[in-house]
Amino acid sequence: MNSNVETALDASTRPGELVRDLGDGVLLCTACGHLCKLRPGQRGVCKVRFNRDGTLYVPFNYAAGINNDPIEKKPFFHVLPGSLAMSFGMLGCDFKCAYCQNWLTSQTLRDDEATLSQTPITATRICDLALRHGSRTVVSTYNEPLITSEWAVEVFREARGRGLITGYVSNGHGTPEVIEYLRPWVDLYKIDLKSFSEKNYRRLGGNLPAVLDTIRRVYEVGFWTEIVTLVVPQYNDSDAELRQMAEFIASVSVDIPWHVTAFHPDYKMNDRTRTPPATLLRARETGKRAGLRFVYSGNLPGQLENTENTYCPFCGCTLVERVGFRVPANRLAGDNCPECRSRIPGLWQGR
Repeated sequence: MNSNVETALDASTRPGELVRDLGDGVLLCTACGHLCKLRPGQRGVCKVRFNRDGTLYVPFNYAAGINNDPIEKKPFFHVLPGSLAMSFGMLGCDFKCAYCQNWLTSQTLRDDEATLSQTPITATRICDLALRHGSRTVVSTYNEPLITSEWAVEVFREARGRGLITGYVSNGHGTPEVIEYLRPWVDLYKIDLKSFSEKNYRRLGGNLPAVLDTIRRVYEVGFWTEIVTLVVPQYNDSDAELRQMAEFIASVSVDIPWHVTAFHPDYKMNDRTRTPPATLLRARETGKRAGLRFVYSGNLPGQLENTENTYCPFCGCTLVERVGFRVPANRLAGDNCPECRSRIPGLWQGR
């Protein structure tokens, strides 16, 4: 690694908290499922957490991207429909997905084409922007938030004090330590369940058991949980694998929304076509057969037979209509179906 690059990136850091001292200057980073053992001078798999003279340093006080997005883009479909989410991201990732759509920031220090661009910013400033622009949530996204959890907690502590909801958009490659660390400060947690194959997860740079354990943990500690699977042709779109994913989610809770979304060629995966609508509809039916109450098809607005809408699982009433990231109608009566009065799981009105 070029020393100038290293210096530029490492200027925006501080000592981290997700760490265990193993003695003799060796540190165990507990921010993600890699559990990197770092000797002085070594960097983690993520490239942005490192051991300097026996102290773990972690990213802090910057953003590589900040935008006010529809919350449906995250996607959270059972949280404040039609609202805005102030979304901030940093640099680096503990995965190396060939089809990453945010590779310019996530693959920093792995890919020479990725960016090092960052803007100094404080937690107060992020929350100021959220309130000024009408956001109701603040979300850590774009890169992998687990590897910058100390910074996220700084932002979320400020956000909570100002009445904002907080969330993660994550690959879910977590640890018990990081989930416990986030527990007081996170309301929402979206996880990408990318496959149900351990071999495929190893190719991405992670491991499936860590992701499955994290899904269980985030649900059990009370974060509002939604799961996304990018359905990639000839990768994870077989009937068997879709069924395995759906049955696992249902084993945690049938009320967890599952988003099955369309792939398009990106980054280093340009050897296959876009996901056809029929595949997403098949995936949705697979989720329904597994017992999931809320399965959404995404990324192909207008082509998916209204499967972006939320329906009451008890009487079939259309509760929330969606077209892409737009919400033309929301018929919920508070947290309830207006017809049968059943409670619909979600954070429809906030925390």
